[in-house]
Amino acid sequence: MDLFADHREQKNTQNGAHEGSHKLSVWKVLLVDDDEQMHQITRLALSGFSFEGRKLELISAYSGIEAREICLQHTDLALALVDVVMESEHAGLELVKYIREELNNSLVRIVLRTGQAGQAPEDRVIREYE
Repeated sequence: MDLFADHREQKNTQNGAHEGSHKLSVWKVLLVDDDEQMHQITRLALSGFSFEGRKLELISAYSGIEAREICLQHTDLALALVDVVMESEHAGLELVKYIREELNNSLVRIVLRTGQAGQAPEDRVIREYE
């Protein structure tokens, strides 16, 4: 299993594009958190990071609602770092459900983050959301 799903690889193969052409593109990473400091810390931690020769393009959303709009615009997200508690106690979990069930996107990797672990018990989240 790959760390990130490469949405472009399938398209490039179908279109006869060279394998090297998608290596120059970026991995799109969605940061979803209502706390600006978490965006800043994550950007700092990931600055200069690359994976398999591709840099990261970090896209910020400050609510589950904003993240839904971004998911519609960027169907090739590789990773989403999602806070569980934002505008509601389960906004992050609702976003995961939206991505997996309504958008039918099983390729984007989703990492849930929270400072309030009681809001997202690990065993339940693993069973119900991935």
